[in-house]
Amino acid sequence: MPDTALDSDSSMPLNFSFEKLFAGKWIAGAHMEDAIDRARRLNRHGIGTILNYLGEDFKDKKDTQDAVSTYISLIKKIHDGNVRADIAVKPTQIGLSISYMYAAKNYSAILEYARKNGVFVWLDMESHRYVEDTIKLYLEHLSSHKKKDTGICIQSYLRRSRRDISKIVKRNGVIRLVKGAYKESDSIAYANRAEVTENYSKLMKYLFAHADRFTIATHDMKMIELALSLDRSMHKDMTLAMLNGIRNRYALSIAKKENVYIYVPFGSRWVDYSIRRLRELSNAVIIVRSLFSR
Repeated sequence: MPDTALDSDSSMPLNFSFEKLFAGKWIAGAHMEDAIDRARRLNRHGIGTILNYLGEDFKDKKDTQDAVSTYISLIKKIHDGNVRADIAVKPTQIGLSISYMYAAKNYSAILEYARKNGVFVWLDMESHRYVEDTIKLYLEHLSSHKKKDTGICIQSYLRRSRRDISKIVKRNGVIRLVKGAYKESDSIAYANRAEVTENYSKLMKYLFAHADRFTIATHDMKMIELALSLDRSMHKDMTLAMLNGIRNRYALSIAKKENVYIYVPFGSRWVDYSIRRLRELSNAVIIVRSLFSR
């Protein structure tokens, strides 16, 4: 029988076929238990997970406090259940669109609890207007802890990312490299698929040359093959990461030899996330196939 951890059939209560098609393929479900269950099933196949509670750009402190509380509960479930899972937090989800200091306070609370429970925390990257503060937030908290138990996402489609990666690596930060899917102007981001991929390759090579630990997050087989080739000769602490529901079966095929993680979102706020997946033109064929595959 097929394992739903591989087929990514969501347990989210979906109301109509459009929702089922776009959300059900990529999202574990509406509830935290759905994400934990998906993580456990992926763990049984030797695959780690990065769990994300959906939601961003919160302007109401009630929403941010809900997010913080959800992550605290999620960390406890990961620890108590011995689940192989990191968490990924969006800065505007914990208050960055309200104020920097408010977000910093919430990020600190999550990090402190995660450190006590041995859970790694990723700070996800959002649209360009939040990049500077997100990196500042990450580096300020990184400087107060020598242990590498928190990382940050960097997007190769942004023209500034080479400079950002250099700054973070010099501070011994941990980077998860993605291509990026927010809509930006040409002056800020590469719009051409080939340019985004070329920059991804350059940034990946920089990480192999200058960083000790990092994650290569992509579904681009050429980039994955390049990463595996570089790792065979340079032997870095590299992890491969992919989004839930897009290349799960490929992840399974290499999990015995490689350190592989799948990014698993959960929650009812699925619309923005699904739109960004469809916007990833660099992987358009893979994305569309994932919608109709079993």
